[in-house]
Amino acid sequence: MACLELSKQVKFKDDTEELTLDGSVDWHGRPAIRAKSGRWVAGTIVLLNQGLATLAFFGVGVNLVLFLTRVMGQNNADAANNVSKWTGTVYIFSLVGAFLSDSYWGRYKTCAIFQVIFVIGLVSLSISSYLSLIRPKGCGNETISCGKHSSLEMGMFYLSIYLIALGNGGYQPNIATFGADQFDEEHSKEGYSKVAFFSYFYLALNLGSLFSNTILGYFEDEGLWALGFWASAGSAFAALVLFLLGTPRYRHFKPSGNPLSRFGQVLVAALRKWGAHMTSNEEDLYVMDENESPTNGNRKILHTDGFKFLDRAAFISTRDVEDQKRGLHNPWRLCPITQVEEVKCILRLLPIWLCTIIYSVVFTQMASLFVEQGAAMKTTISHFRIPPASMSSFDILSVAVFIFFYRRVIDPLVGRLKKTSSKGLTELQRMGIGLVIAVMAMVSAGIVECYRLKYAKTGCPHCSGTSSLSIFWQIPQYALIGASEVFMYVGQLEFFNAQTPDGLKSFGSALCMTSISLGNYVSSLLVSIVMKISTEDHMPGWIPGNLNRGHLDRFYFLLAALTSIDLIVYIVCAKWFKSIQLEGKYEKNDMPGSYKV
Repeated sequence: MACLELSKQVKFKDDTEELTLDGSVDWHGRPAIRAKSGRWVAGTIVLLNQGLATLAFFGVGVNLVLFLTRVMGQNNADAANNVSKWTGTVYIFSLVGAFLSDSYWGRYKTCAIFQVIFVIGLVSLSISSYLSLIRPKGCGNETISCGKHSSLEMGMFYLSIYLIALGNGGYQPNIATFGADQFDEEHSKEGYSKVAFFSYFYLALNLGSLFSNTILGYFEDEGLWALGFWASAGSAFAALVLFLLGTPRYRHFKPSGNPLSRFGQVLVAALRKWGAHMTSNEEDLYVMDENESPTNGNRKILHTDGFKFLDRAAFISTRDVEDQKRGLHNPWRLCPITQVEEVKCILRLLPIWLCTIIYSVVFTQMASLFVEQGAAMKTTISHFRIPPASMSSFDILSVAVFIFFYRRVIDPLVGRLKKTSSKGLTELQRMGIGLVIAVMAMVSAGIVECYRLKYAKTGCPHCSGTSSLSIFWQIPQYALIGASEVFMYVGQLEFFNAQTPDGLKSFGSALCMTSISLGNYVSSLLVSIVMKISTEDHMPGWIPGNLNRGHLDRFYFLLAALTSIDLIVYIVCAKWFKSIQLEGKYEKNDMPGSYKV
């Protein structure tokens, strides 16, 4: 034990300074000194960076559906579909960023490179909007339509917004994990701070978008699109500079190599030993020395039951013994048990991940149909007009309130009621609660739409302001979405970060974002299917250009029904799930139900 303690300390002059216990290193690749790296100094820089980057991203994303209809001349259904596809592409690129980070570049380098791409995309969009898209000058508001655009202008626009998608998508999953890396989860105090970081990270994300949804949203709604885009570009550049200034303080983890080859080795090795007779003795399973590990010195994962077929990849056969005697090792025939457990961990996560996609379909309605619904309501107070997209501010305020309410009230209360050492609700329980609140949000949106139609002005050729029902009746649906995010997305970030192996932490965050991505694509597909079916026999459909002739309420109720079914499937999957067993943290995770609902 004394030797172990000495190994965790290093002498500098007359002082003894403690090293981190999780294997993190400093900028120079040396073991990180706890007092001189990471913790809340680095964590706060990451939170500020996230807030500024989010302001920049939502400065484009929150009103993109209105930009497409007013400036680019698209109809409501096409604009909603294009926003869903663009947002989905943002999150698909998160897989690219996570792969490069975990495999080759590391999280710091990946964040820096993709932030540069993000800034380039925003500057390009600002220039193209100012020089060519906003023509005639002053167009793009509610009353003045913009003219036709050439193929070159359209091409520059789509190139710009998809550069933004690439930059933000590749950066986003890595900055969340990089921020969490600044806290040593093997240290009791820092481990608690790491859990708290995810809540504050999501809060920073929402506060960053608050400025976009209010101030920038107002200017863009008034037709000042170029000003809004330039403000976003400036915010993204400030975020990049701030991130680089924190370089000396950060903690880093070395990339672990290509995970696809490691997964392939396990599957091939298991197949090659299809007919091997295995014993129940775990001593027959291969455990590689730490300095020979293919995962670059990450913590070992203990053997678990389930997916027994994959254990064949780690089974030491007679041929493997003979190869070892000759100093040979074929990783496509024999894999260490930690490598096998990596594959098991991902396979166990997939059912939970799939169940989060329907929730993301609900979440994405805020950026599309909620905005279109709000535009068809009474949006004026006296002579002041409320931009429909700015109503998402109530979602952000709800997130802020519920994050503090959960951490200060619900979490301690549940911990006392459970009378256990664990605090509050598990991540899986919180995600289930998020699904329940999402159902309530869709029911609320459907009821509001029923009343909007009841008070609509009939025969109006345009949607904007065609109902006497105030836009403030949308507050409950936005607030419920915000509450559900605190339980679903914060819980999801914590869950995937905790349950992915050390060499796949960015991939865990990317799973959260890919869930949102597929949610956007599923939403787009669902809208297309609903419109195709509901427009038969020359009917206007559920979501026509004039919402007064449609039945948007039925679409919301359909989403509520689908989310209810998804909740039932999720509960079954959560009951089946078994948590990861990491060496050194076994005492915390050894109970099979430690992450169950």
